[in-house]
Amino acid sequence: MNESGHAADDHARRVTPADAVAANSSAGVQELVRAGLAAAGDAGASAAERAQMLMELAAGLQQRPKTPEHLEAAVELYQAALAVCPEDEALLKARITASKGTALQALPQPGTASLALARQAYEAALPDLKRLGTPEDVADAEMNLGLALQELAGQGRARMADAIAAYQRALRTFDAKKFPVEFAILQNNLAAAFLSMPLTDERSKMREALAVQCFEDALKVVNLIDHPREYAMLQNNLGNALQQVSTSHGLENRVRAIAAYDEALKVRGPRNAPLEYANTIANKANCLCTLPDDVERPELGNERNLPEACSLFEQAREIFSAHGDTGKAALMAEAIADVGQEQARAAAP
Repeated sequence: MNESGHAADDHARRVTPADAVAANSSAGVQELVRAGLAAAGDAGASAAERAQMLMELAAGLQQRPKTPEHLEAAVELYQAALAVCPEDEALLKARITASKGTALQALPQPGTASLALARQAYEAALPDLKRLGTPEDVADAEMNLGLALQELAGQGRARMADAIAAYQRALRTFDAKKFPVEFAILQNNLAAAFLSMPLTDERSKMREALAVQCFEDALKVVNLIDHPREYAMLQNNLGNALQQVSTSHGLENRVRAIAAYDEALKVRGPRNAPLEYANTIANKANCLCTLPDDVERPELGNERNLPEACSLFEQAREIFSAHGDTGKAALMAEAIADVGQEQARAAAP
């Protein structure tokens, strides 16, 4: 259960006070959109000012909670901003286009149509961002383009190598010293990209090693106190990577994976982050199923670890069920049954 950090969620939109007002207004979404579109026709403001205002309203609608209605309205407002933006305001137009891409990318729609439109938006914005914008503008767009390409590649509609290249270009600006959170998210996404590539060629072991290194590099710049969310995500995904990689140090890696999950659980709890907590305890349970009770004497089996794994799977099943995730709840039920069968075999004379 790897988690990919969504760049648009973490840094791409710079929220202004006007954004916060738009996000928290008691007015209905459609009423807010109508008001924004009406204001866009205000002759007292310049076309560039109207485009800027519409962009800020759209960004406000993207703030949490991001319901599909909010995101669809944001796309509509970005489109309206582009319609009024003067042709000679190339940088503003590029920024609106890139921001529109983040809303399209976040839309929870089946298929790849929205992702493909997001990719087009980033690619359309990048030439003017490179020519007129800041390095951060460019890195934002490259980071989000990488994630769009990564998601499209997972559905056979893009190349994972292109996603990796976009992330690496973003890292030219988002370095570990000046931008630790962005650096960490990029390393997380790079690792996920490496691990999602086929493991059948001679370079697969190198990609696995690079993925683990990405997680470890990210964890050098974020910490439990200052960046708890990113820290927990990286520790969870490091644990998954350590379980996944093919190596002669499998037992050592599983011990390290348990330690990583325990670090993630310092942040994720059943009350403050129930679904993330359930993901992590399920991952830990999966690891415990193959971890000997005594790593110095693996031949003695895992009689103590199996009941703990079963208990964690059951906790995760209850949380997934309570939150309506029937697919993951069913997977937990299957895992519980498998552990029960393993315990029965171990107890058999």
